[in-house]
Amino acid sequence: MTRTHQIAVIPGDGIGVEVTEATFAVLDAVETRINGYHLCCSELMAGAAYYRDTGQDIEVDGEERSGQADAIYLGAIGLPEIRAKDGTEISPHLRLREQFELYAGLRPIRAYQGAPVALKDSRAADLDLVIIRECTEGLFYSAAVHNRSPKTNEDEARETLRLTRSVTERLFDFAFTVAERRKDQGKKGEVTCVDKANVFQAFAFFRQIFKERAALFPHITTRYSYVDAQALDLIKKPWDFDVLVMENMFGDILSDLSGGLVGGMGMAASAEIGDHHCLFQPAHGSAPDIVGQDKANPLAAILSGALMLDWLGYQSDDEKLITAARLIDKAVEDGFAACALRPMEFGGDMGLKAMTKAVIDYVHSAKID
Repeated sequence: MTRTHQIAVIPGDGIGVEVTEATFAVLDAVETRINGYHLCCSELMAGAAYYRDTGQDIEVDGEERSGQADAIYLGAIGLPEIRAKDGTEISPHLRLREQFELYAGLRPIRAYQGAPVALKDSRAADLDLVIIRECTEGLFYSAAVHNRSPKTNEDEARETLRLTRSVTERLFDFAFTVAERRKDQGKKGEVTCVDKANVFQAFAFFRQIFKERAALFPHITTRYSYVDAQALDLIKKPWDFDVLVMENMFGDILSDLSGGLVGGMGMAASAEIGDHHCLFQPAHGSAPDIVGQDKANPLAAILSGALMLDWLGYQSDDEKLITAARLIDKAVEDGFAACALRPMEFGGDMGLKAMTKAVIDYVHSAKID
């Protein structure tokens, strides 16, 4: 019996539209090869361009339809010249993140043989770690989109950092679950708590909850790191780490830093996971300066599609979806190994269309267990 999964698709702005089209071309090829499941996609209008044209940042029933879907896939949102009345960016996806309690932001950091890496050490070529960023609280709690910023005046401005036990416990349980899966795959299966507990009471609270939840996973090794030391270690010895879990702002910064170690934002896939909803998107922006020029690197978007398949498979205990996710990853791995993936982002000669076709070709030929 073929199981159908409903996907709310928000192409958004700029190259988001282009990389979304590329991703679903790859997903269609994977579905045809694996068989046994079906993605039923419903497109939603949202973003800066939609706001410019309608005065709304998402279509009228967009949030409701997103909540009814099994997963949300987002291309990219935002255009530099379009702002809300208060001067902030158009960010309906941040509202979706809070509305659906997508507290666990997952960013895989993996080096592919044949893709550029920033560090000269030979160990950098095998880099494989995961950053898990809390996505609904922390220093982003009072971000402008949530209308919680304390009043400012000409003498001072303030923001609020908020950490709650409910969200933090679930965040850590998610991190340990990811580590368990990685350990089953032959990886380290280790979780590092990244904080600033030596200075801030909020992070001492964060660390205490980590210790409590770690006791429920005694087979998983735990470590602790202050965020400034962790930034240094991600440059000096990133191969020492497996799963790193941290507050929202820290994760925002360190995930981009880590993405730079393995090629840049064009390789930065991401997932935002909650208890009942999930959203997947490339971590890069809308890049309006290259729209329509066939220059975008679609791999972050395509790999985000693989994360979506993997999570749907894990949640529904459907091995076909998990296999489909592995197939995409193997296609990208084989393509880089054969020097058949050469994105312009890395100084190569292949634009978005050629890159997409190459990945699809390797989807057809890749061997998976």
